Parts: sequence; C-alpha cells; structure tokens
Amino acid sequence: MLWVPIQTIFSRQRGLVPGRRFYKRSLMFFLAGLMVALMGLPSPVRANEALHYDQIQFPPLPEVTLPDYTRFELSNGMVVYLVEDHELPLVSGFSTIRTGARLEPANQTGLAAIIGQVMRIGGSTAHPGDVLNQLLEQRAAYIETGIDTTSGSVSFSSLTEDLDTVFTLFAEVLRQPAFPQDKIDLAKTQWQGSIARRNDEPDGIASREFNKLIYGQESPYARTVEYATLNAISRDDLVRFHQQYFHPDNMILGILGDFDSAKMRSLIETTFNNWPASAQANRARTELPPVAQAQTGGVFLVDQPQLTQSYIQIGHLGGQLDNPSHAAMSVLNEVLNGFGGRLVNEVRSRQGLAYVVYAYWSPRFDYPGLFVGGGQTRTDATVPFIQAFMSEVEKVREEPVSEAEVASAKEAVLNAFVFNFQEPYQTLSRLIRYEYYGYPDDFIFRYQKEVEAITPQDVLEAAQSQLKPEQLVTLVVGNAAGIQPSLSTIAPNGRVTPVDITIPQ
Repeated sequence: MLWVPIQTIFSRQRGLVPGRRFYKRSLMFFLAGLMVALMGLPSPVRANEALHYDQIQFPPLPEVTLPDYTRFELSNGMVVYLVEDHELPLVSGFSTIRTGARLEPANQTGLAAIIGQVMRIGGSTAHPGDVLNQLLEQRAAYIETGIDTTSGSVSFSSLTEDLDTVFTLFAEVLRQPAFPQDKIDLAKTQWQGSIARRNDEPDGIASREFNKLIYGQESPYARTVEYATLNAISRDDLVRFHQQYFHPDNMILGILGDFDSAKMRSLIETTFNNWPASAQANRARTELPPVAQAQTGGVFLVDQPQLTQSYIQIGHLGGQLDNPSHAAMSVLNEVLNGFGGRLVNEVRSRQGLAYVVYAYWSPRFDYPGLFVGGGQTRTDATVPFIQAFMSEVEKVREEPVSEAEVASAKEAVLNAFVFNFQEPYQTLSRLIRYEYYGYPDDFIFRYQKEVEAITPQDVLEAAQSQLKPEQLVTLVVGNAAGIQPSLSTIAPNGRVTPVDITIPQ
C-alpha cells in the first residue's frame, strides 16, 4: 500500500523511475521513521470502566433566562413585540391574525385555506406573485402566508441590509393581496387532488373520521373540504373574508433579529399607522363556534378489506390548557406513553398486541381538545388490543400510580421544559400565543411549578375527573372479516356502526 506513494514522490522529485532495490531501501527508511514518530507519541489513554446507568451523574439543568423584549401598541390598535438578537445579520417577523378556518361558512369549507395560499402566490396589488418571487429570491428572503383552524399568519425573513424593502413587501401582502383568479383556480385544483387521494392512507382515514365522531360532521374542528364547498367559493368571497378579519386592531406583530428597537419601531409606525382600525375586527373573539361531543360511546368501523392490520383510535372530548388538571394530566401522559410507559410495557411488550400504542391528553388553548389513544395491530388482535388499552385506562383511574412512576414522569416533563427556551423565537412566539388566546404571559412558568408539585394522588384525581370510560368512542379502520373475535363482542348492545368514507362527487 505504501509502494505507490513512495514511487510517485521520488519519480516526481527526480524525474526517474527507481528500481526495485531502491523501493525496498526507501520503504525501510520510511517505516523506520514512522516507528520513531509513533514511539514519541504518548500511549493511548485506557478507557475508564463503564458505569451502570443509575451511577451516572448529570449536572443540574441550566436556569431558564428570557431575552429582553419590548411590547407596544400603535394608535390603530396593532400590538407589536420586538426582540433584538444580533447573533446573525437577519430579521424575521410574523403577524398573527384573529381569524381561522373555524370562522368560514360551512358551505364554503376550504375558503380560509385558499386565502392563506393565494395571498402569497398571488402577490399584492403592487407586485404580482411572479414579480414578488423574483424580488425575494434576489435578496435570499421569504414571505409566507397561511390560515389554520384558529388563526392566520403572514411572516417574513430578510437580511438586515434588505429589511426596508422586504418589510414593505410584507406589508403589501398583508394589507393588499391581489387574489388573481388564475391562482385561485390553481389552489382549487390542488385541493381537488387532495380530496381524490384522502382515502389512500388508513391512518389518515382514522384521524379524520375520529374527529368527526367526536366533534360532529359539521363542526369546524372536524369538517372536511369537498368538491361542492370548493365550487361555492368565488374571488369575491376571498376579498370579503380578508376585509372582515385583516385589520391592525385584529392582529399581533412580532419581530426578532438584528435591528435597533427604536429604528424598528419607527419603521413599523411609518408602514402601518395609516392603516385604519375596524369596528368589526373584534368579532373574531366572540363568535367562536360551540363545542360538544357528538357521539357518546360506541364502536365504529371503516371496513377496508385490503388491510392486514387495524388502525384504531379511542377517545373522547378533552379540555383546554387552562384546565386546573393540565399539569397532572401532562404527568399522566408520561406515565402512559414512551418506551418506559405502561401502554408500551403492557400492551406491546408483555402481551405483544401492538406495533404502535399511545394515549394522550391533548388540550387546546380556547376550545376543548381530545383525549385520544389507540395504535396499530394485526387484524386478528384488534379486540384484545382494545380490551388491553381500556384496561390500562381503568387502572390509572382506580388506584394511584407509584411514587417512582410519578417521579420519572415529572423528571421527563421538567427536563423537556428547557427546550421551550432554546431560541429567542420560541419566547417571542409563545408571548404572542398567550396574548392571542388571553393567557398570562408567565403561564409556562406557572405550569412548571404545578408539575413540580404533582403527587400520585393528584394524578389519580385528575384521571378520575378527566377520563370518562363511558364516553370513549372506538373507531377501527381495518378488515371487518378478519377481525376475530368480532367487534360486536365489545360494542354496546353488540352494535357496530359502519362509517361511510365515500367521496361525494
């Protein structure tokens, strides 16, 4: 292996092709020199004997520190948060708008999503989409828009040197979207393709149909975009929805990055102070749709004969993040889930009934979330899987979990707590979320203290008050003929309700 490099070196240096004896002599000198060099190196350090995992000592978690921020309001009611961060020559920001798909008409489901898409791809009245793309690409910047269930968002990112230009474009997209008809048609076509493919994945079917069973088919937290609702959407509807909710007194603007706060405030005031407030903007805070559980108990089946395993979801309507039991239920989540959790240990490892198993209390900010669990199992193990899952839910309601389980679960929750503060952006977005939904700005620290104080008795009382076995809805997406014993053996009155997932034409 050393022959060729030595030959090459000597050939290049002397212009000669040395003989075999020369090779050997050169190799001997090379190896001798290598030995001398190695002998001069310190001997390798002997590895310490490996410690058992319970002997490893970890340093305490670092103390959480919050970046300084500035909050102020413009004369038109726009709330602004500023966080300076000079680590990189970048500035980013986002506006959170009090709107959401839950405020769109039921017969126009998909309207908000299309608005969120076309605001960006269609550009502004001053800069059409293609021109906007070019301007941003030239500056390595971006502007993004979107509307989800509970809010809207328009965001940007820019190099510091391009901030004035990009911020102006950001304001144009926010205030004066063009909504060109060809981009609306494109968005509709993409949604039509999504509708046509929505039954391709069984886990997607399970999630979608389970939400309908809990919230109701017509609830904005469960309804789906259909061909008919797309056809009912016109450009005038996009313009009307935008005019109704996109106003300065109906949004919160957050900006983070490499800027001087005084100059940034001046730029914001110059850009937005001439945008008038709207008397109707606050309607988004008071017209939230009511929520009630649609199906109370029962077993439901989406028959998919081609499947060799069942996709199962079990649960009922949950609560909100301001629920007094939130901290205790977060600890219970850790007790039930993960590789050391009860569900994995019992249902998957000991009984061998699951590929995937989980159960989560999943609250929301301003409407009830879900308690949802389930998993995936082979078809013939469907009923035993459901029974084993139900048994574990009952156990945490009947007797306190052990001190060791609670201690381990609390440690996991508290150790994960520091990851909420890795970047200044996380603090900024959290402050804006709390103001948007009406939570105190120190909510996360109150939650931390509550978790620290949780006891096994607290977890038991939370489980008894929040988990309601009599209201659990069970949905199975699987091969009905292969499920033995039948689902009717565990269904109330032996009745299994079929779920039709046919896509309306």
